[in-house]
Amino acid sequence: MERLVKFEVLGQEYPLYTDAPEEDVHEILHLVKTQLEEVSQGGSRVLPANKAAILTSLNMAGQYVRLKREFREYRQRVEISLGRLTTQIEKTAKPPGI
Repeated sequence: MERLVKFEVLGQEYPLYTDAPEEDVHEILHLVKTQLEEVSQGGSRVLPANKAAILTSLNMAGQYVRLKREFREYRQRVEISLGRLTTQIEKTAKPPGI
């Protein structure tokens, strides 16, 4: 069931309607806040909130793309391993001479 979640980031409050589980919402908000704080405090000068938000979005998008690529590579490795195992099982399961 969709519900309203209010959260504060960089001194501003934002409303968000979501049906995500409470645990996921907390984890997402924590990740966003952490990333924004790192970007905002990462340099020698203070960034305006809109630039910090853009940099945070780019960082998170970069992480997403990296994870997506790593998952695709993982799936390929698993499929190769499964193919090898299937071949081995089929060889050992066949009676001799067939």
